[in-house]
Amino acid sequence: MEEGLGRLCISYADQQSGVTDLDKRVPIDLVHNSRSKSRMVTIGASHGWVATLRDDGILRLQDDLNPVASDIDPKRIPLPPLVTLPHCQTQIVTNVAMSSSSPEDEDCVVAVKFLGPQLSFCRPANKPEWTNIRIENPCFYSSRVMFSKKHDMFRIPGSGGHLIGSWDPCKDSDNPNLQSLRFQNLPRLPTATRELLDSCCTREHLVESRTTGETFLVKLYKKTTEIVEGVAKMKIQGLMVFKLDDEGNAVYTQDIGDLCIFISESEPFCVSASSFPGLGSNSVNFYDSDEHATIIDLNCFIVSGNSRWPAPYYIPPQNMD
Repeated sequence: MEEGLGRLCISYADQQSGVTDLDKRVPIDLVHNSRSKSRMVTIGASHGWVATLRDDGILRLQDDLNPVASDIDPKRIPLPPLVTLPHCQTQIVTNVAMSSSSPEDEDCVVAVKFLGPQLSFCRPANKPEWTNIRIENPCFYSSRVMFSKKHDMFRIPGSGGHLIGSWDPCKDSDNPNLQSLRFQNLPRLPTATRELLDSCCTREHLVESRTTGETFLVKLYKKTTEIVEGVAKMKIQGLMVFKLDDEGNAVYTQDIGDLCIFISESEPFCVSASSFPGLGSNSVNFYDSDEHATIIDLNCFIVSGNSRWPAPYYIPPQNMD
């Protein structure tokens, strides 16, 4: 096999067949950044496109890890050099989101959320240049961005989940639309469970169903379970799912119907489970570099495993044509 390339291995979410080795070669440094001679790191993914950042300050979108993309002619789309706003940084990226399934679409907008105040937008196929936003409210500094097709805006949940900021990429304005959330129907938890969740780190994720038009706020509770070679390994201890409406009501639910939510280092999404036999409905699948977990029936029955996952990306269903 050619030096610097490795065979792509994937796992199908609707199958129990484990890992599948594909007859497709991909750059090893997309998976194992520590082996990269080009000092490249992967910083996120969206719709099967992996975003990479080299020390030249150029962010690139690559389709190498998409199993249906060509390995003969992989697509590598460079974006303009990043521009760092005053008192901001562009070296540490929280995540990447896209407004459509391909950056080659004429109207596709790529959003890059950096740790701290900066949020940047770019249209790769339409006079690419960065529109840089400075976020004033610190509650958004460590949060992740997602694209809402329903609202046609990029949205970020604030830390704790009580506030959502929405940015229109077509408007060069630092001022977002803000929505306060009112949590309702909160469960009465046993004292031990409440104390456990209170001791956890929380991460909020906004997820939108393209099939039903519903929006959900998923709160994940994680806690350090072991320390390996000086690195803390965290594991999910529980989660809460809230269904949001346009009035700002966030209603706790244990029933999202036929939907299955996927949360990873890629932009989150959900699908109709009945469209994929073998996929469990009313469930949440979680995937990061330390853990792969499935929360079944939203009743906190968690099937989880700790391991090292070098490319923790869920890829939405792809058009095979």
